[in-house]
Amino acid sequence: MNIQNRRPQATISVFGISFFHRQNPGMVAWWSIMFPGFGHYMLNQYIRGALFTLSEVIIDTLTHVNEGIIYSLCGQFEKAKAVTQTRWLFGYLAIFFFTFWDSIRSTVVQNKMCQLAEFEDEPLKSNIIYPCEIQYLEIKSPYTAAVYSFFFPGLGQVYNHRFGLGFYAMIWWWIYVTLSHAYESAFYFFVGNIQHSISVLNPHWFLFMPSVIGGSTYHAFITAIEHNRLYKVEQRQHFINRYQNSKVCIFD
Repeated sequence: MNIQNRRPQATISVFGISFFHRQNPGMVAWWSIMFPGFGHYMLNQYIRGALFTLSEVIIDTLTHVNEGIIYSLCGQFEKAKAVTQTRWLFGYLAIFFFTFWDSIRSTVVQNKMCQLAEFEDEPLKSNIIYPCEIQYLEIKSPYTAAVYSFFFPGLGQVYNHRFGLGFYAMIWWWIYVTLSHAYESAFYFFVGNIQHSISVLNPHWFLFMPSVIGGSTYHAFITAIEHNRLYKVEQRQHFINRYQNSKVCIFD
């Protein structure tokens, strides 16, 4: 009697490779704090992650949270209170704490499901060919993925074949760079015109960028490591299935 496994370790689709893997709930929660939605990216929940990141950008812009943070860090608390739009603040906080809580809860559940999936050991596919895309397991360099995402968020995700997330991140990075004038500010800084470098910078959009760089780099690095693990699991399964009944004797 053939019993179908209930929990596959991974699946390959036209959008990339989705998989279970063990994670530290604290680390996932940290990325949800840094940018709501990033924790869900770490959990391979890409649609809800994208919607949460969109919500963060839109509501943060309406509430002027970033400006309030900057004024608070500069000790100008009256300006911070004056610039914050309280009509949006409750909704912002509700979504912020929900993404934090849900990322921890989902990590705990996925860690359990990962253990069960590894125990069931359902055979993995090494590749899938579509008319418009080819997806496959391969050995990747985690450091290459991290470096590309560090210098331009999204490129590391494209390197890992998660092209939907990659181009989504690249489009938003161009938006952040354009609206913050970060590259112009960096240029004026390096040529010694520091005062103009400060004046041209838009702090609201610039404040998104460190979290985006960090989250994209970490996600690309971890994803490459997990793809390498899945590649080795698929090879082990293939060799066991192909050679378990072989009469070739290597050792006496």
